[in-house]
Amino acid sequence: MQIKSIYRGARISAFKAREVTRAIQGLPVAAALDVVAFSPKKAAAMIAKTLKSAIANAENNNHLRAEKLVVQEATVGEGPTFKRFQPKARGSAGPIRKRTSHIRIILSDEIEIKTRASKKAGVKKKSIKPAAQNKAEKPVVAPVETATATPEATSQE
Repeated sequence: MQIKSIYRGARISAFKAREVTRAIQGLPVAAALDVVAFSPKKAAAMIAKTLKSAIANAENNNHLRAEKLVVQEATVGEGPTFKRFQPKARGSAGPIRKRTSHIRIILSDEIEIKTRASKKAGVKKKSIKPAAQNKAEKPVVAPVETATATPEATSQE
């Protein structure tokens, strides 16, 4: 089941907020909350608020446990841009764009949570061949000594 939460009109540029959402995509909810809690960015607080709202929706509306939820999708789209003007020299004006964004987080309980122990158990060990059986072994090459030039050989007058 998918649970969605949207924060519309967040007063931050979508470009700045996408950096944080990329970091939490695919993580379990507890790990995603830790990532946004320790991120120094302004967008992290807004994303944390949206993530907590999605968790509350899952617990209250759908009776799901937060431990089994995974961030399936975390996207940031552009919202409306407020256009303002700054006075400039000689009576002209320069435009200022105050960008907003829409933060959307989708949680799912259908995705399997991967822990470090389960990742290590699924990896096969590579067999190491002895040196005698390795056909691609390079031969050992002795260093080449360079002959030094004598003073009588260098002067040819």
